[in-house]
Amino acid sequence: MKPWRISIRMVHQRVTIIGSGPAAHTAAIYLARAEVKPTLYEGMFANGIAAGGQLTTTTEIENFPGFPEGLTGSELMDRMKKQSEKFGTEVITETISKVDLSSKPFKFWTEFNEDAEPITTDAIILATGASAKRMNLPGEETYWQQGISACAVCDGAVPIFRNKPLAVIGGGDSACEEADFLTKYGSKVYMLVRKDHLRASTIMQRRAEKNQKIEILYNTVSLEAKGDGKFLNALRIKNVKTNEESDLQVNGLFYAIGHTPATQIVAGQVDLYENGYVKTVPGTSLTSVPGVFAAGDVQDSKYRQAITSAGSGCMAGLDAERYLSELE
Repeated sequence: MKPWRISIRMVHQRVTIIGSGPAAHTAAIYLARAEVKPTLYEGMFANGIAAGGQLTTTTEIENFPGFPEGLTGSELMDRMKKQSEKFGTEVITETISKVDLSSKPFKFWTEFNEDAEPITTDAIILATGASAKRMNLPGEETYWQQGISACAVCDGAVPIFRNKPLAVIGGGDSACEEADFLTKYGSKVYMLVRKDHLRASTIMQRRAEKNQKIEILYNTVSLEAKGDGKFLNALRIKNVKTNEESDLQVNGLFYAIGHTPATQIVAGQVDLYENGYVKTVPGTSLTSVPGVFAAGDVQDSKYRQAITSAGSGCMAGLDAERYLSELE
């Protein structure tokens, strides 16, 4: 039962952006500068993540152009939000819980107004992102972003991992790619694989097996993240065949077990891939529903970078502006 509700009048918006990360705010900046006056719903801990998306869980960002000294994920998202608001974007801190794309204009409801009259909109940009799958190990919360990460490309180069032993959990292509990437920075990289073989493609398996800085520990699972209370310095691991337990001395742990796109509110209404990501027309942000656009990690299962999300947000903003102009 909701603790409180807001009674609102019928409201219509020209374009509604659902999300709060780089894709959402870049789309907002483009639309606001074109005087479309977008409305952005940044959510209230939507999918368990604060406004700003996955970047708010990242400490140092050194690969976003224009910031040679680096900055934190929260700082970058604060700047993007200020920029989108500067040009006239209305940012609302509520989570959209339901949408109806069956007729025009589209309808949607927020979590505190599910029983109220729907808000209507001519266009929707879905930029809800994707959340990394976690292991929920004992100690994970303590050492998250203090040694534990779900993005080697984002965090692998930070000082705490330099010339230190690192570990990657996973046995697919992503795990092999992340392990290979981390060998540029770590002194050694362990791949922890639950099964007795890798799931990765043949070429990726061979690359991992031939890399002298990678050691693959098969039939191995992680039991606990350990450290000094501030930074990770070991993993408690177990061989599932022998049941032998031991401590693996590592200063970094990277999850490469997949992501979950936040597509629940459009499932069954917009075409999705089997893995849950939104299908878009190649080279555009267009979805299977005219007037609905997708940008950022919700439609990108490959790159998942702040800069690629921002780029797709630009595409969505331009596509939405063109669509609205044609409506008029």
